This record gives sequence, C-alpha cells and structure tokens, in this order.
Amino acid sequence: MSPFESPEQSSRAAGIALPREAQRAEHAFLATVYMWMSAGLALTAVVSLFTVSTPALPQLVFGNQIVFFALMIAQLGLVIGVSAAINRISAATATGLFLLYAALNGVTLAVVLLAYTGASVAGTFFVTAGMFGSVSLYGAVTKRDLTSWGSFLFMGLIGVVIASVVNIFLQSDALGWVMALAGVVVFTGLAAYDTNKLRAMARQGFGNETAERKGAIIGALALYLDFINLFLMLLRLFGRRR
Repeated sequence: MSPFESPEQSSRAAGIALPREAQRAEHAFLATVYMWMSAGLALTAVVSLFTVSTPALPQLVFGNQIVFFALMIAQLGLVIGVSAAINRISAATATGLFLLYAALNGVTLAVVLLAYTGASVAGTFFVTAGMFGSVSLYGAVTKRDLTSWGSFLFMGLIGVVIASVVNIFLQSDALGWVMALAGVVVFTGLAAYDTNKLRAMARQGFGNETAERKGAIIGALALYLDFINLFLMLLRLFGRRR
C-alpha cells in the first residue's frame, strides 16, 4: 500500500486488479484450449487427406470390418480413458493421447471424403466453423450460468446415439434426417455449454501449471468432439454425395 493511500483506496485498487488478473487468466486458458482443439482438427484433416490419397489405406480400413471396428473401439477407449485417468496421467501423456485420438479419427473420417464431394465437405466445414464459433463465443462471454443445460443436452445426446444405432438396422432416410436435425441442436448446445463450463473452471483456478495444462487438453477434447459431431450432422443434412 502506498503511504499516500488510505486503506479503503488500497482495497478498492486490489478489488479492481484481482478481477482483471482473473480475466487475463481465463482468456489465456481458453486460448490454450482453442489452440489444442485447432491442432486436433488440423491433424484429423491431414490424416484424412493422407488416407484418401493412399489407395491401399481405404481398402485396408473400410474393406476389412475387423480393422474398422478395431479403430472405432480404440477411439472410444481413448476418449473414455483420457477422461477417466486425467488426474493420474501426466500432461504430456494426456496431450499425446489426445493427438493420437485425433489422428485415428482422421483415418475413420476419410470415409466422409470418399462419400461426399470435396466442395460439399469444404462448404459444410466453414458453416460448422461459423456456427461453432458463434455459440462457443456465447458460452465464453455470457453472464448466464449454463449448468442447467447439462441434463437436457445429455438426454438429447443419448437419444441421438440410440437413434443412430437403431438406424444402422432400419436404414431409414426419414429417421436419419430427424436424427441429424436433433444432433445439430444438441451439439450446438454442447459447444456453448462446454465453453461456459471451461470458463468457470478457469475462474476457479487449477492450483498449478500441470493441472491447468491437463484441464486445457480435456477442454480441447470436449470442444473437438462437439465440432466434429456438429460437422457430421450438418453434412448429413446438406452434403452432396458423390
């Protein structure tokens, strides 16, 4: 405290400085989350393009059900494993597993590039980026607590998953269209909800740099999944097949 300041003036100055410091920490954390999410998306895109441009790989992955389902199970296992073990593994391990998941996802998502025209995929990607950016920004700046959205969005997600499994056997275009519409609603909502939750985490603090980095990786994984699933739902609605 300056000798020329009263205790009241000093406390008011501290009251102003602390929120600003908290805001800087919050913005830095969210920037790190978006950086890792973008890195994951870029890696997925590169691996998908490489898979499509290497003739033997699509035949290996999509021509052999054992390989394809093994990749799908591995991806599911990575998501569950990273989320469940985040407090026990190192930040470097969490980062590596996230990037491994993004790479494996790139292999299986190569089917999208084979099934839809390049212009359709590119256009849908930019639409997804615009929608995702808008709702994620809302989640980052709104003064509302979006915690109450959680149960509704979770139930919607379970409904979309069940409908997807059922439609594997029914092959119903009408059900697929309804499911895609519901998926767009669910994953746009999740993008705002997850961003809002990450903002709250940043405000509470992490205690140390390692915990903060692991929090950023988990946050990047959540937003990455929201983005990819929103992209796939929009592609089902508006994509042009080859």
